[in-house]
Amino acid sequence: MTVEPSMNPRIVRNVLFVLFALPGIAFASWVSRTPVIRDILHVSTAEMGIIIFGLAAGSLLGLLSAGNVISRIGGRLVILGSALLIVIGFVIVGLGTAFSLTSMVFVGLVIFGGGYGTAEVALNVEGSAVENQLNKTLLPAFHGSFSMGTLIGAIIGSGAAALRIPVVIHFGAMAAMIAAVTFYLYRYLPHDTGKEKEVSTQKVGSNMKVQLAVWKERRILLIGIIVLGMAFAEGAANDWLPLTMVDGYGVDSLTGSYMYGLFVTAMTIGRFTGGFILDKYGRVPVLKGSAVLAAVGIILVIWGQHYLLAGLGILLWGLGASLGFPVGLSAAGDDPRGADVRVGAVATIGYIAFLVGPPGLGLLGEHVGLLHALIVVLIGVIVAGLISGAARPVGTKEKNEIKI
Repeated sequence: MTVEPSMNPRIVRNVLFVLFALPGIAFASWVSRTPVIRDILHVSTAEMGIIIFGLAAGSLLGLLSAGNVISRIGGRLVILGSALLIVIGFVIVGLGTAFSLTSMVFVGLVIFGGGYGTAEVALNVEGSAVENQLNKTLLPAFHGSFSMGTLIGAIIGSGAAALRIPVVIHFGAMAAMIAAVTFYLYRYLPHDTGKEKEVSTQKVGSNMKVQLAVWKERRILLIGIIVLGMAFAEGAANDWLPLTMVDGYGVDSLTGSYMYGLFVTAMTIGRFTGGFILDKYGRVPVLKGSAVLAAVGIILVIWGQHYLLAGLGILLWGLGASLGFPVGLSAAGDDPRGADVRVGAVATIGYIAFLVGPPGLGLLGEHVGLLHALIVVLIGVIVAGLISGAARPVGTKEKNEIKI
């Protein structure tokens, strides 16, 4: 996985900072308008969970198929194609909302999710290649750029809600922006990052055995559980936080959007400062502290009784959830032998929790309310904190090997 000599890696790095932000902008734009979309569609919480499952299903399809497609045509074309899917899906969701067609919104989310999941893989492949070229850790900052994108998307979404801009116009404008930026910038990416030559059937069979063997490793399974709990905490907030505040605290949809903006702000701060904190305190203490912060935050959201106290909880929740996923991926890659397979396994667990868990939370919320449904998220965070010792660096003293 290399960057072509003709491509200036520093230019590629700068381009990737922008491209990483685009899926975050798109995702937060959708989340910030979910209260309005639910009201327009006249659906229940459980039905909204089913609609959101369209995004999860599409994202999983994108995540699972992206690697094979990248190996055939390279990351550059996959990034372009994923942006096209996001744009098409966004437009369909906007039109479905305008015409109050639930099935159309669901289809649009499947397409949008397919582009979102594919983009996540392709961008990380490109980011890893630039890291190797520059011999510098960049992925934490790239993920911080994604979080910055979610903050921008949340601000735009809150503004659109405050100005009562129709969803179809809001989403149409976002789709046009994403298309224009991606089409302009993708040309600066190398052509063949991640592209592989045709491999033999024997080698494919060997790789399959290695991938299956990873799931029997106790340490990887425990790290996967850590990532599962923390990614679920992040995904639950991304999909349900505005609606939780609207239903649980009786605030209007605009305030719900502001509360989501507070969460993504905390996530962004946590990810951009995470490297310094990890270098100073170590991986396991940071994971334990993150779990405590997230748990206290979720408790305040569930039982805070007032939306301002819940807002403080949201801030702690976002800070606590910000590092769990990237630190877990780093821990999975400690051993360079088979690191790609282990990281892939843990990433799969994380994305499943991030994308599939929240729709299930919606179904539970239909019966017990969204606030009390968050108790499941709280349990996941507590479990992640209790077993965080599994992420201790392999074969070294932790203070000498800290990375995200």
